[in-house]
Amino acid sequence: MSHQEPDAHEREALLKAEIARLRERTQRATDFAHEPVPQGAPPSRAVLWLLALLAVVILAAAFLGGYLPRSSQDAQVVAESRRDAAALPQVSAAQVLRSPAKVALELPGSIQALTEAPILARADGYLKRRLVDIGDRVSSGQLLAEIEAPELDQQLDQARASLQQAIAAQEQSSASLEQARANFQLASVTARRWANLLARGAVSEQDHDVYQAQARAQGANVQAQEKNVLAAGSNIAAARANVARLEQLLSYRQVRAPFSGIVTLRNVDTGALISAGQTLLFRIAQPSTLRTFVNVPQGYASSLRPGLPATLTFADLPGRSFAGRVARANSALDQNTRTLLAEIQLPNPGGQLMPGMYCQVSLEIERNNQPLIIPGDTLMLRSQGPLVAIVRDDGTVHLQTIRLGRDYGKQLEVLDGLAPGQWLVVNPSDAVREGAKVRATRVKPEPPARVGN
Repeated sequence: MSHQEPDAHEREALLKAEIARLRERTQRATDFAHEPVPQGAPPSRAVLWLLALLAVVILAAAFLGGYLPRSSQDAQVVAESRRDAAALPQVSAAQVLRSPAKVALELPGSIQALTEAPILARADGYLKRRLVDIGDRVSSGQLLAEIEAPELDQQLDQARASLQQAIAAQEQSSASLEQARANFQLASVTARRWANLLARGAVSEQDHDVYQAQARAQGANVQAQEKNVLAAGSNIAAARANVARLEQLLSYRQVRAPFSGIVTLRNVDTGALISAGQTLLFRIAQPSTLRTFVNVPQGYASSLRPGLPATLTFADLPGRSFAGRVARANSALDQNTRTLLAEIQLPNPGGQLMPGMYCQVSLEIERNNQPLIIPGDTLMLRSQGPLVAIVRDDGTVHLQTIRLGRDYGKQLEVLDGLAPGQWLVVNPSDAVREGAKVRATRVKPEPPARVGN
């Protein structure tokens, strides 16, 4: 048989019995010591033995008084350690949830004016005067600047003189046409007369042929003069178009606003050299309606449609939001970023927002296939891939491989491997392994995270 060590209660009972025996011996010694001893006799052995026994009893009592409490405390600690070793590991468990049908998609954007145009010069010259500067509000057709271009005046005078020459040439061609027609008529009459004389035999055929050829030559001359008149008319039209072009260029010496708005850029000053079509004079924006462009991820592109409400917030306008709508979206994804470009417009009647401001755009997008959502601290990365520890109904652990989707920081999308309602171990330790039994404490699930870009 194997020897078993007595527990604390048994040891305490044995010690109490030993103390009782010592007290009994002490009492006997005390009774013996009270017997009369003759005067002058030395102490007997019994007295000496009694004193020694008293000392031993005192030492034993002192030892037992300190040992018993300490022994009882050690036994309690050992019992608690044994209970802790036999208890199940305590873990926290979070539930697998399905993301809601409507997801708040937050994307960055930059405000732009709905209508914005650069103002370039159409005439060469020098800036004579400038009438507006940045920040000025202008109306449609308002004069912004004037350009001095004396060369255009001279070119216009030359074009007008060329037009007069073309008109005179046309009149000359018309007169030549009338003369050619008269000559043709005379030659035709003469040719008919010579034809009658030839029929009577009064003239030779040679003379007849000469007059017939002259008639045909005069007819050809008439046709040539008609073409000259047409060419002169075309020259007049070209000269008039040139005059109109130069007159239009002269009107470009006065730079006017194409639409009402605000001057956001002024690039020149008085006396600057202006080159037509190259020199940027001003930039005008119309801030009554603003727009911003956002890149929507591929997973939400199919749910994007014109008219979808959008909420815009600005860091420098805390506590305020502005309502807008999706105006249009691209029909193809960007091959580099796999995102869809969408334009969002919002009214700005009070002019509180300025083009160029940075904003956060929030879109409430409805998805048909909602993925599963798990807390980020339930993920385990092992050699076989991403895992989670599923707590079954019987308290056992199963390590499940999953396929991840988008990462929202505190939460993760799971595309495959889990089912809604399952419980996962949060912050799994080394004690969480396949088949291990645990005692799970269910924690309250967090709301689904807002989606970023």
